[in-house]
Amino acid sequence: MRTEDLLAAIATGLWRWDSASGKVSLDAEAARLLGLPAEPVTLAESAVRSRFHPVDWNEINGVVNLAVAEGTLAEARLRIMDEEGRLLRTVRSRSKPVIEGDNYTLFGTLQEVAEQQPGSAARTPVTGDWRRSREAFLLDAGRALAEARSTAEVLRVAASLSMPGFSPDGLAVFGAAGGRIRIIGHHGHNAGDMGPFSDMPLDMDYPAAEVVRTGRAIYLPSPEEYRRRYPASWSLAQRFERRSWAFLPLIVAGRTMGAWMAGFAHPVGFTPDERSVLTTVARMLAQALARAGIAESERELSQGLQRAMMPTLGPEIPGMTVAARYVPTGGGLQVGGDWYDMIPLPSGRIALVIGDVQGHDVHAAGLMGQLRIALRAYASEGHRPDAVLSRASRFLHGITGTYAPDEHAGARFATCLYIEADPATGALELARAGHPEPAVRMADGTVLVRPTAGGLPLGIDPDTDYPTTRLVLEPGETIMICTDGLIETGGHDLDTGWARLRTIMEGHAGDNLEKLADALVAAVHGPSSHHTTGPLVDRREDDIALLLLCREALDDSLEPGALPSVGDRGRRTALTIAQAEPERIAGVRRQVRDLLHDWTGAEQVDSAVLMVSEMVTNVLVHTDGDALLVAEATGKPGARRLRVEVADASDELPHRRRPGEMASSGRGLMLMEMLADAWGVDPRGEGKSIWFELYEAGGADPGPGAGPAA
Repeated sequence: MRTEDLLAAIATGLWRWDSASGKVSLDAEAARLLGLPAEPVTLAESAVRSRFHPVDWNEINGVVNLAVAEGTLAEARLRIMDEEGRLLRTVRSRSKPVIEGDNYTLFGTLQEVAEQQPGSAARTPVTGDWRRSREAFLLDAGRALAEARSTAEVLRVAASLSMPGFSPDGLAVFGAAGGRIRIIGHHGHNAGDMGPFSDMPLDMDYPAAEVVRTGRAIYLPSPEEYRRRYPASWSLAQRFERRSWAFLPLIVAGRTMGAWMAGFAHPVGFTPDERSVLTTVARMLAQALARAGIAESERELSQGLQRAMMPTLGPEIPGMTVAARYVPTGGGLQVGGDWYDMIPLPSGRIALVIGDVQGHDVHAAGLMGQLRIALRAYASEGHRPDAVLSRASRFLHGITGTYAPDEHAGARFATCLYIEADPATGALELARAGHPEPAVRMADGTVLVRPTAGGLPLGIDPDTDYPTTRLVLEPGETIMICTDGLIETGGHDLDTGWARLRTIMEGHAGDNLEKLADALVAAVHGPSSHHTTGPLVDRREDDIALLLLCREALDDSLEPGALPSVGDRGRRTALTIAQAEPERIAGVRRQVRDLLHDWTGAEQVDSAVLMVSEMVTNVLVHTDGDALLVAEATGKPGARRLRVEVADASDELPHRRRPGEMASSGRGLMLMEMLADAWGVDPRGEGKSIWFELYEAGGADPGPGAGPAA
């Protein structure tokens, strides 16, 4: 008897589905089961599709794709419909795919089955509640795995997955490398249980090893099946007393990187739906592990580069304390062009350097390393700050103007701020190349951004000059220098960014310098920054480099590195305004306002700003030299005295004028008489000094000698 006749006798039909041609061949029994005449026929896929319930057709597509991927049988229950859409019968289909290149051919059987009775334990592939639970589970699992950022997090998420209806009680993830497989994470086992499986050769008779070798899933629905197929490793698995196992490949970009084992304490039949869930989870798990591995490799590389390129702060400086921070941007390789350095000089002084090479890539990091070494060399030779930056600019222009690693890299530039500090006197000499200006926190907590002369960023023009600015860091004062990432992170510009930093610096009176550094970084790089974002929140965040230098207060009760508390200490600022830089008068006005930020009378602050502007302008207009401004506020809040002096090198004393109604000048001394509580002109050996005093709320006694003097 022929096989076809034997199968027809038991009401079983044969069919063949060619995916390349889209043709389906049916024998006589298969045609009858589909409601067609009982004779062999070959039909188009669309003609056969019309005989199935639409929901069941979608289901069989998923089952077939799963069987093709796994090389297993495709099983499904299908409802057969007539031309009027009435249910004729339910059939069971079992088929085996044969893969030929990119196409496959299905060979299978059709057999009529009884309708499922209400309350029956049998389950068809089409069950609404279970299917909805499966879809919700897969969405939650995919979201959780996508958010995992490390291998440990991925394994923790995998261990917490609760699959609908058949949750495993034990999981293990195997990685493959060098012809061996090893466990990289597991759940549901006691410490030491997985020892025998921790490191195995790839040719071992073990399901996970076979999965890695073949890239095909293995399902073991019973202990008998496990023992029959893998007798050598059954003795190791037997002691866990599980009833079913699933071993699935972890495949990324066509490469099997490992295997995932799910063990069940109850029997699991591994229906197509269950296999589909397991296969989907394995794919998501493989992708998550690959992403985590790449991220961890990048973090390890970036940390190694940071350790190699970022210097450690040198020996302690007598009378001074230094704190530094570097925070890479949150994306990519987390290595950029920001850096800081502290360099002991031959003169016994200390140089502090901070800079930012253009870009956020490995090329920027490489240029940063070269530039940092060059700056160290020039500083160690004993050059002054302006000469150090001039030489560094020529060096950077030389290596970026003549060499670029690719056509898109182009020439790079760098901003830099170089400070030479004298620990004995607190004297600072600053040279600036396109970098943000420094800020000084005074002994009483007031924070001023110090205008500093500067030139173009390094590497743009090899002949650029970098003027030097001199100032004195008084006992108890702290100077902060940083890259623009600290100021502008969160979408801020220079003005709003400095306002945010000023609030942090003024609010940390009495804290350790290290705590202040942490607070500054946390304020712009931590969760709190989301509450103080600027108008450009969509801009890319930048690396952050930060250096703090504190001249310790003359107070034996303070520990080294501690900041003095806000009290009745005076505040003082000194600025030089060059003839060639009249635009800096606006900066002088801001300095005075910042100095008097907590002054009681707003009208007095306006008066002080007006008189300072008039005094400095007169020096620049009527003399040939620069103006030196010194402003100092002393006393307790509410009863303070402000004294402002503007000195120049001219011996010509100012004289009172009587300007006409339409005159545009000549009212300087008249303003002093009207607005100042005391003012005067003091001749000096070379030049003169014009000064005025204001007493907060008019409550201070001018004292002897107050009033105009000439």
